[in-house]
Amino acid sequence: MPEPPSFDEAPLVLRAKAGDDTAFADLVKHYERRIFRLAKNITQNDEDAEDVLQESFMKSYENLDRFQGNSKFYTWLVRIAVNEALMKLRKRKSDKSVSLDEQLDTGEDTLVREIAVWDDDPEQKYSQDELRSILDNAVSSLEPIYSTVFQLRDVEEMSTEETAEALGISVPAVKSRLLRARLQLREKLTRFFQRKGDDVLAYL
Repeated sequence: MPEPPSFDEAPLVLRAKAGDDTAFADLVKHYERRIFRLAKNITQNDEDAEDVLQESFMKSYENLDRFQGNSKFYTWLVRIAVNEALMKLRKRKSDKSVSLDEQLDTGEDTLVREIAVWDDDPEQKYSQDELRSILDNAVSSLEPIYSTVFQLRDVEEMSTEETAEALGISVPAVKSRLLRARLQLREKLTRFFQRKGDDVLAYL
């Protein structure tokens, strides 16, 4: 979920940069669940996600003096976490995406895919929790360059510009990868529900 509007990270960041460990601990407390969820979405492994969480906050703490405040602290933290998570995947030799900065041929992104016929209305057949679990499993099956963008834009509700800044890619690249992620999710969910014209995302 996006952070509540009442949360103002700026004073905590200033205090943390001045050496206030309590302020940094408050930042950790506020963001740790979101960073863990992002890391798990990329690594698909609780143990690796926990390692990414620890390393991300450790690196952000050690390099806090380098944070200039030109973006949100959370945006900067996300970029550190994404890099750590991708390093985990490379060490496991299971990352086939090479890099988040990989150039993509987006020509096929605008193509409309055929949707197979579904037998039942997903909302009638499954509870909201079940639908969420189905979607989470589908998201976790995406390649990291797509699942990460989907996670930040559609789950964390970061703006396109914030997502681009966090991942170090262009705004058009974010839009392209988000579109491809959504198309791939629709294709995966279609196989699951097998009903034409409906999209489980509409029920979530």
